[in-house]
Amino acid sequence: MALFHSSRPHEVFASGFYRGDFDFDVRILLGSAPYEGADAGEVLETIAGVGDDDHEAWYDAWTAVGARVRAIADASAAAGRNVSAASAYLRAANYHATAVNAAEALDDEKRLASAFGDHRSAWDRFADTTAYPVERIAIPYEDTTLPGYFFSPGREGGSSPTGDATPKPTLILVNGSDGPISGMWTTGGLGALRRGYNILAFDGPGQQSMLFDRLVPFRHDWEAVLTPVVDALLARADVDGSKLAAYGISQAGYWLPRALAFEHRIAAAIIDPGVVDVSQSWLAHFPKNMLELVEKGEKEKFDRDMAIGMRMSKTLARMWAFRARPYGKDSYYDTMVEMLRYKLSEEDAKGITTPLFVTSPEKEQFWPGQSETLASWVTDATLQPFTAAEGADYHCQPLARLLTDQRMFDWLDARLGR
Repeated sequence: MALFHSSRPHEVFASGFYRGDFDFDVRILLGSAPYEGADAGEVLETIAGVGDDDHEAWYDAWTAVGARVRAIADASAAAGRNVSAASAYLRAANYHATAVNAAEALDDEKRLASAFGDHRSAWDRFADTTAYPVERIAIPYEDTTLPGYFFSPGREGGSSPTGDATPKPTLILVNGSDGPISGMWTTGGLGALRRGYNILAFDGPGQQSMLFDRLVPFRHDWEAVLTPVVDALLARADVDGSKLAAYGISQAGYWLPRALAFEHRIAAAIIDPGVVDVSQSWLAHFPKNMLELVEKGEKEKFDRDMAIGMRMSKTLARMWAFRARPYGKDSYYDTMVEMLRYKLSEEDAKGITTPLFVTSPEKEQFWPGQSETLASWVTDATLQPFTAAEGADYHCQPLARLLTDQRMFDWLDARLGR
């Protein structure tokens, strides 16, 4: 990510919204390989012919490999070879998800919708073919429902297959701002199942199907989301209500602590990493005069200056549209005001009674220092550094997910008395 200050909005936003994309996407995919979320050779061959900043080629490359691996999965499923099919469906889901993120730099809603449809279809076929028992559930939420996938450990986790109502510890997986649901399988999900936990993966407001299919935006008060999820789980005979845990990744490093300040039925939670002010990743390079316009409530001037900057770069305008979309606002100013609500105060944090495990990776590029702040505010918090020397640096330790699982689940098992 380019780090510089400028008085010109288009340069500022380019530095803030450009994701250092290709490198970080590849790290995420390679880090998922131990969980069959990718195959290293497929990843490296896919990126070999793509030039720097060539978002068209990046989108096309991941779409192509996703389709190729999906065909492998379909052939294996048709032959009744579900182990092979599930592995290929999961990889295809993650490759198509990379194409979804690539669509942020493309001016084509049809391609975005197509990539997301391909991703979700592959994920659903993974759910159909995985050896782990899975139940699709609809979680009551306000006047609608949240789509969820409830997996139980089955024989691989040391219990019986579907139909076993023995209460088990259960981990709620809370996703970030734009991560795919298949990514939750490889960042916490499978690790929990292997240790005998049930897991629940779901789409919340502004996430994945809730955004792309239902147009439901983010909300800052995530307790309104977590509480119905907890209610739904505690109504199940196969959930041990005394051993209910939660894991929040990326921007869920804000959502989950915010919810835990008000929802106290979670026995222990993992925050990966800690986030107390979401706006830091947006505003670190904003010019002071632009921030002052927001602070003073000068919507017309702010929107005018932003529009000038966006007209100077179509790519930047598309990036803004992609990043702003989940906040559900029509203007630049209203998006900024909404995003600025995503803050956890020290006073709010005092309401957290749930023990926390907070990751703190070296070279955290989006919310540096915020894990330390969150941990200092919460009475019962364990701050766990991850370092470059361990191969565990950068946001969410993308290349050290086995190490992350070992540390966080060892802590969680101990806290739950397992």
